[in-house]
Amino acid sequence: MNVSELYKALGVLTREKDRWEESIPYVASLLNHASGKIQAKALWLLGETGLMYPLSVKDSVPAIAAFLDSSEPLLRARAVNALGRIGRGSCSVIRPYWAELFRFASDEDPGVRLAFIWASENIATNSPDMYAPHMQTFEKLLYDADDRVRMEAPEIFRVLGRRRPEFVRPYTEQLRQISETDGNRVVRIHCLGAIRAAMET
Repeated sequence: MNVSELYKALGVLTREKDRWEESIPYVASLLNHASGKIQAKALWLLGETGLMYPLSVKDSVPAIAAFLDSSEPLLRARAVNALGRIGRGSCSVIRPYWAELFRFASDEDPGVRLAFIWASENIATNSPDMYAPHMQTFEKLLYDADDRVRMEAPEIFRVLGRRRPEFVRPYTEQLRQISETDGNRVVRIHCLGAIRAAMET
C-alpha cells in the first residue's frame, strides 16, 4: 500500500470507531512509518482512541511521547494533542510526560503552542487541580503574537473557571482589559466567556 492508499485507509478507520480499540497495535506500528503524513495521522488516531480507551493505549504512550522531540512542528503538535486527549481519558496514563508539555507553551511554532493549550484544556477538564501552580504560563499566552493562539488562550481559563474558579479569578481584570482592547473579535469574546465561567461558578 502506498502512502496515499494507506492514508485513505486510515481515514476509513477514523470513521469506524467500533474498530479503534482492536486497531491500536496496528496504528501504533505506523508511528515507525517513513512518511510524516502517516505518522501524524497515526498520532491523531491514537489520541482519539486514547480518549475512549486510555488504558488500552497505555503501552503506546512512550512512542507517542517520543515525537515531542520531533523537528517537524506538525508531529510535535500531534504528539502534544494526543497526550492531551489520552490525559482527558485518564491523566495517570500520561502523567510521566505531563510536566514536559509545558515547554511547548513557548515553542517556536504557533501551531505547537496552540496544541499545548488544547491539550491542557483536555487534561484540565477532568484533572483541574494539577494546573494551580501553572496559571502564569497561560497568562503569558493571552498576549501571544499569533492570533490563533490568543483566540484559544482564554479557553483554558474558561475550562478551569468552571471547575476551579479560584484559579481564574486573580486574572479576571486582565481578561476584562483584553476583552475591551484586543483587535481580534474572537479573542474578546473568549475572554468574556472565561470571566463569566469564573464568576458564575
